[in-house]
Amino acid sequence: MVSFSAIGLGAVNGRPEPAVVQFVRRILRSRTGTAGVVLFFFVVLAALFGFLIRPHDPTAVVGLPYEPPSGDAWLGTDQLGRDVLSRVLSGGTTLLLSSLLAAFSAYLVGVSIGVFAGYAGGRIDFAVIAVIDILLSVPPLIFIFVLLAGSGPNFTVVTVGIAVVLMPGVVRIARAAAREVVTNEFVEAAVARGESSRFIVLRELLPNLWTPLMADFGIRISYSVGIYAGLAFLGFGRQPPAADWGTMINENRLGFFQNPWAVVASAALIAALTISVNLVGDAYARSLGRSVGDDYV
Repeated sequence: MVSFSAIGLGAVNGRPEPAVVQFVRRILRSRTGTAGVVLFFFVVLAALFGFLIRPHDPTAVVGLPYEPPSGDAWLGTDQLGRDVLSRVLSGGTTLLLSSLLAAFSAYLVGVSIGVFAGYAGGRIDFAVIAVIDILLSVPPLIFIFVLLAGSGPNFTVVTVGIAVVLMPGVVRIARAAAREVVTNEFVEAAVARGESSRFIVLRELLPNLWTPLMADFGIRISYSVGIYAGLAFLGFGRQPPAADWGTMINENRLGFFQNPWAVVASAALIAALTISVNLVGDAYARSLGRSVGDDYV
């Protein structure tokens, strides 16, 4: 039998505690993890629901270009005289959704391929790793630019491109973790009992991969955010006059010294999203080496 701790589950009142619940408990037990969760939800609320409290239409001209903060425009105006605060509160949705969808998609596909390769071994494992090494040799931005060459700026293409760029790294992580677990006695016992490959993968391998995969997932989200922000800066995000945090940095960089908030506000929210995810991932990874009763920063 495999213990609850071995498969990423705890026990509450004699009943197994789901891995997701244990994951959240581990994070919230840390002050840095709690800070990361709070910061993450602040950015998510600003990105998804900020439009509900924006003071102006994000495309409306409310003053002269690069005016400093005032009562009518709390963060001043941008290069066309539009309210920076209103555009910031309207410009994070695409970045957030594209980054999260790309990371989740990369993990869904990457973990499936990696676990399958790690469990199958032999020629299948060799073939999968050969293909992954080829994908890793292609510069990420060049690959995405090739995808965008025929379609132009497109949310779906950008999201798929980021997912494909992230996927090879996920495959390698999942495959390495699966290769380590597949040699354990409980997997061999399942094979000896005549269990199907599907049963072994879903019931024996995947639960034991929760820890390394969750520790890595935050890093992939950070990569995804950085890639999308870079693409938006280069003009492949939402197109003007729509607001987009990455695009806003590019649009207002020349007026930084007239009104730095036109650049700093968007950059700060992108940084906050990345930092919050890293704080959560770091808190979880650090918790793995401590007992349940330990306190740590």
